[in-house]
Amino acid sequence: MTLPFRLARTAVFAVVCLGLGVAAHVLGGASVPVPAMAAALGLAFAAAYPLSGRERSFAAILSLLAGLQVILHLLFSLSHAASPHALAGHLHSGLVPDLGMLVAHGWAVGMSALWLARGEAALWGLLRRLAVRLLVIRLPLLTTPFSTPLCTTEPPVLRSAVLRHVVSRRGPPRAIAA
Repeated sequence: MTLPFRLARTAVFAVVCLGLGVAAHVLGGASVPVPAMAAALGLAFAAAYPLSGRERSFAAILSLLAGLQVILHLLFSLSHAASPHALAGHLHSGLVPDLGMLVAHGWAVGMSALWLARGEAALWGLLRRLAVRLLVIRLPLLTTPFSTPLCTTEPPVLRSAVLRHVVSRRGPPRAIAA
C-alpha cells in the first residue's frame, strides 16, 4: 500500500480518536492542555499506523478505539493541573469514572467505531471497483493472441445491513375480492 494513502487513513483515525477524547473530557467539565493534546495525537497516530496497512473490521477498530480512549482518559486526567475545587466539579473527578461516564464513553466509542468501520468498508469497496475499472481500460493493451482472458467482473455493490432484509410494502393497498 502506498505511504500517502496509509498516512491519510492513520491521520483520520487519530483525529477522530483525539476529537472524541477531548470532547468527552471537556464536556465532563475538565480542561485539556495543548501539550497533552499533541501527545495524545502522536500516541493515537503511533498506535494506528501499524494497523493501517489493510482493511480492518469493526471489531478491530472498536478494540483499538476503546483502548486508546482509556489511555487518553488517563493522560488527560493526569495532565491538567487543577485545583481540588476544580477537580471536584469534574464529573468523574479523578482517574476512575463513574457509571454514567462509562456509559457515555462506551456509547461514543461504539458510534465512532461504527462510523469509521462503515467508512473503511466504503473506501475499500471504492478502491476495488476502481481497480477493476482500470483493469478493464488497460485490458486491450495487455491482451495478446496467446494470453488468457482476465476476470473483469466488478465486485458486488455493498448494501446497508439494515436495508438488506427490509420488506417494502409501498404502493396502494390491494383490492380485496368480495
